[in-house]
Amino acid sequence: MHIGKAFKQTARALLCGMAMLVIAPASLFAQQVRIAIAANLQPVIKALQQDFKQRTGIETEAIPGPSGALATQIKNGAPYDVFLSADTTFPNQLFKSGFATAKPVIYAQGALIICSTQNLDVAHWQTLLKSVSVQKIAIGNPAIAPYGKAAEEALKHEHVYANVQAKLVLGESIAQVNTYITTGVVQAGFTTLSLVKDTINKTPFYYQLINPRFYKPIEQGMVLIKQATPNTNAGKFYRYILSPAAKKIFISYGYQVK
Repeated sequence: MHIGKAFKQTARALLCGMAMLVIAPASLFAQQVRIAIAANLQPVIKALQQDFKQRTGIETEAIPGPSGALATQIKNGAPYDVFLSADTTFPNQLFKSGFATAKPVIYAQGALIICSTQNLDVAHWQTLLKSVSVQKIAIGNPAIAPYGKAAEEALKHEHVYANVQAKLVLGESIAQVNTYITTGVVQAGFTTLSLVKDTINKTPFYYQLINPRFYKPIEQGMVLIKQATPNTNAGKFYRYILSPAAKKIFISYGYQVK
């Protein structure tokens, strides 16, 4: 009898241990926060992730891409917890379609620049871009990249677009535009101020802020994505992005915050 009882207790302990082995990895995975981020955030996201982990101990994974493409992935079931867009249009679409828990909140406002690795007269970019010294100009695809849309608006505002349209090289995201600029594939490009504020990037740049009156404000929106099993840590990251600590980091990378 004693042997049978001991056997049952041992078997029960082994089963419990096996259950823990099965459950633990899933539990650990659930603690990580998967963040879909607009490509313009690549220079700043590592600083935000590091600061958030120091404060909470929570791991995060950032998946960059064009805002429009990320929104489409979310609609198709991509397992993201938080979406940091480069605009409010795509997050609003997700909310209206039932993919977000609430309307988007604006976490930062971006600044558009014209940038080159060559010592060009970027201060007078309207004239520069029409000159023969500039053969290729990079901008994000306006259909899916909000900074590309802003660049298109600025070019049209200054009545330059028709003159340079044949020179435009479209990047699928600002990250691709930045690659075109830094590698010299293009003589100039329109991108985010955060590129030149990134202390890790040692490339020398010549740049000029584009007058914000030339394009619609680049208000960047954030939403929590609806999940069958909500990740409580996602809410913590969402609130962190709106905190004074995160705002300080955004400002250091050239963004405006309220």
